Amino acid sequence: MKHFSEKDEGFICENCQKEVLPLGYSSRDHCPYCLYSKHVDINPGDRKNLCKGLLKPIQLEKYRDTYKIIYECQSCKELHKNIIAKDDNMDEIIKVSKIN
Repeated sequence: MKHFSEKDEGFICENCQKEVLPLGYSSRDHCPYCLYSKHVDINPGDRKNLCKGLLKPIQLEKYRDTYKIIYECQSCKELHKNIIAKDDNMDEIIKVSKIN
């Protein structure tokens, strides 16, 4: 099990440039508008990854009673997963679900 450090921080999305507010009920780990994330963690919330590449949403996978977004880092090509958030753009979720 990965060690989890809660980091619910706002940020400016490096993909769409929109302001992203903290999630409020868990850690914010991706943009709710375009779904992109940033490769900043080794373990969730630690901010210790030196890569810092953009994580592009490429697929969805079923996870319990919800879904996870599967990302590919645009710098190092590593795959990463994040659970969807309640405020994610459903049109973007649908687009990602149709990629593969």
